[in-house]
Amino acid sequence: MNGIEQHRRDGRTAYHFQPAKNWQNDPNGPMYHNGMYHFFYQYNPHGPTWGSGKLSWGHSVSGDLVNWAAVENALDPTADFDINGCYSGSATVLPGGRPAILYTGKNADNEQVQNVAFAKNPADPLLCEWEKPSCNPVIPIPADVTGNNFRDPTEAWRGRDGLWRVGVGAEVGGLGSVLVFRSADFLRWERNAAPLHVSSRDIPELECPDLFPVAERGTEGLDVSTPGGAGVTHVLKLSDLAREDHYMVGRYDDAADTFVPAEPERGVDCRSWRRFDHGHLYASKSFYEARKKRRVLWAWVDETDGGGVGRGWAGIQAFPRALWLDGDGKRLVQWPVEEIETLRRNRVGGVEWATEVEAGGRKEIAGIVSSQQADVEVVFEIANLEEAETLDPKWLVDPRGLCAEKGASVHGGVGPFGLLVMASGDLEEHTAVFFRVFRHLDTYKVLMCTDLTQSSRKEGVLKTSYGAFLDVDVEKDKFISLRTLVS
Repeated sequence: MNGIEQHRRDGRTAYHFQPAKNWQNDPNGPMYHNGMYHFFYQYNPHGPTWGSGKLSWGHSVSGDLVNWAAVENALDPTADFDINGCYSGSATVLPGGRPAILYTGKNADNEQVQNVAFAKNPADPLLCEWEKPSCNPVIPIPADVTGNNFRDPTEAWRGRDGLWRVGVGAEVGGLGSVLVFRSADFLRWERNAAPLHVSSRDIPELECPDLFPVAERGTEGLDVSTPGGAGVTHVLKLSDLAREDHYMVGRYDDAADTFVPAEPERGVDCRSWRRFDHGHLYASKSFYEARKKRRVLWAWVDETDGGGVGRGWAGIQAFPRALWLDGDGKRLVQWPVEEIETLRRNRVGGVEWATEVEAGGRKEIAGIVSSQQADVEVVFEIANLEEAETLDPKWLVDPRGLCAEKGASVHGGVGPFGLLVMASGDLEEHTAVFFRVFRHLDTYKVLMCTDLTQSSRKEGVLKTSYGAFLDVDVEKDKFISLRTLVS
């Protein structure tokens, strides 16, 4: 999201948020306040690796979610309650307009505790200074938490009783859990008797929980304190240590502070829940923007080559996406925020292109000035479904494996068809984004894949395949549309 010429020089991306240098990981506390977007993130100010783990909260501001300016770190490990690191958390704007941060600190005894910090001057549009009260930690580690796993508080929300709530990921008795704490003043917190969620023993650690309401109809977002009831349901999102994000739509009861999934058949193991994405996306965090009435999602895209010592930086943030509930009431729909389209205003070499490609063939989309940054919208017409292969039912539970077995170069009945992006002139290096259509019972299944096996000539880079089946009625529509932000 900085100048494209700079990205050409140092290999950085163009659409994705990055600090000027050094290591970043989880997005923290995004919010819109007094006309400015604030984005915080786990940050090592001393180098391009995770290092000792004594991380800070980096801080950047923007007026449009596209162009960002760095300000001083919001939080650094300076006190007994966070001296070994200021870890992930969330921001909440309190009544009267004062922003507050709840975050995990690793204290002098290396215990994970929950702390609070307040904006020193809420009228400052940059929110440059934050103060940590001496009463920290506001939530010490509970006695029944095992493995010192107690971290990543959610944005706080208010129940109908006027009390604040916050969810914290924890391991209790070897079970990954989300504990709920209540407070009247944001300083003294008491634990709710029931957890918001308890996973199976296969997942002892849950990270970066997120709970937010969504409208059952329409695309407008909702503030976290919107109560459940007619026309409103909730989303519980969890991250597991396999570097995956999962979510479930359901009913949240703010009297008992419990969550009932809409799809109980998927079980308590979040790995069987729905996914925001299939690939390198983790530790997502959302926020509600009242100005445009939307919920926006950020997520960390991690490294696959061991870090960025040679280039001086590591880690990017996926471009921000607007979220809303699909018509089936079980899935979320996401789309790049509209501000990204402002980059098209002065575009050079915009291309409208239509062609037919023979089976097994390729055609270059000519006229793109730079492959360093491209926003590609393409529609693939599917003229004939009669040749679609029959899907072996075993692949329904392993679409990623099917993508690996039937890669972009393996001819099929209907497919593969898609794009080769970031391709070298000899095509020895490229990333394939493609589709296949299969016949399954009396309908059709659409498989979408991203194949990274040829994405880099560099050794030590994780080069794998990702995939998922899409809920697309190709028999009715006869086409598949794809938008790809390349950078």
